[in-house]
Amino acid sequence: MPKGIPRNQTVQQKILHRMKIARGHLNRVIRMMEHGDYCVNIIHQSLAVQAALRSTDQEILRNHLVTCVAEEIKKGNADEVIEEVMKVMEKQHG
Repeated sequence: MPKGIPRNQTVQQKILHRMKIARGHLNRVIRMMEHGDYCVNIIHQSLAVQAALRSTDQEILRNHLVTCVAEEIKKGNADEVIEEVMKVMEKQHG
C-alpha cells in the first residue's frame, strides 16, 4: 500500500499552510503562558490550535480517501484500506 501524501503540490501546500497556522497558534499559547496571561485567554488560543489541527487532519484524510484509498480499492484492497481508515476514526473519536 502506498505511504505518504501524494505529491500534488497544491494539496501539499494547502496542508503545510494549515500546519503553519497551527504552529503559529501554539507559539502564541507558549508566549502567553510565559507571560502569565489570563487563563481564559490561553484556553481560547489553545482551542484555536486544536481547531487548526482538526482542520488539517480532515484535509489530510480527505486527500488520503480520494487518492490512496480510491487507488487501493481499485486494486482490490478495499478491506485493508477501510480497516486502516476505521482505526484512524477510532483514535479521533476515542
